Amino acid sequence: MKYEDIIASCYSNGYGFIPEPDAYKICAEFAIPHPRFSFVRTKKEGLHAAEEIGYPVVIKIVSPEVIHKSEVGGVILDLRTPQELDEGFDRLLKNVREKAGGVPISGILVQQSMSAGVEVAVGGADNPQFGPVVMFGSGGILIEVFKDVSFRLAPLDQEEARRQLEETMAYEILKGVRGRPACDLEAVCQVIVNTGRLLTEIPQLAEIDFNPVQAFPDGCFVLDARIKLKN
Repeated sequence: MKYEDIIASCYSNGYGFIPEPDAYKICAEFAIPHPRFSFVRTKKEGLHAAEEIGYPVVIKIVSPEVIHKSEVGGVILDLRTPQELDEGFDRLLKNVREKAGGVPISGILVQQSMSAGVEVAVGGADNPQFGPVVMFGSGGILIEVFKDVSFRLAPLDQEEARRQLEETMAYEILKGVRGRPACDLEAVCQVIVNTGRLLTEIPQLAEIDFNPVQAFPDGCFVLDARIKLKN
């Protein structure tokens, strides 16, 4: 399904955010890398998907009314066996029902678990004054604690994205510290550039939040994707 069809479907269903599985499909169209994943509706489908993806896996709730999944226990990490996945499905659904009530549940995302890298964040918005703006900064909760962010107008090229990286504290970690190898800075810059393309080429997008983006010496991957649509 092309991004035009995904967006049309979201509008027809009254969704304010693009469901995460569909957000990854849009990422793929714009060469933004993400882990392997499968969207499933039953535990049996989930067990089959995990076998194809390969353990360990992460599972996440998919609901049009659950945007911040971790706040309702809607994410379970590092499931390493079919038994852990079986129990994880039950725990995930129990968490969401207890903390979010009777929200509609579309299904569950089964996603490849990635090894530890350097967490950064890439995002952006269509600013009423300036137009599309791309953000880069420290990832995870650090972006909220340290406000370590830098902004650029989109579209931008690889060279400008590199300058954006260099304005942040995250850049010092990406270069490699205390014996850790440097991350693939070109791959991180490419995610920034392609996020800018998303904002400029799809006018229906209001906000993009890729956090975390996990950076490695040989690439980087968007591990969580939230894309908000304009009203």
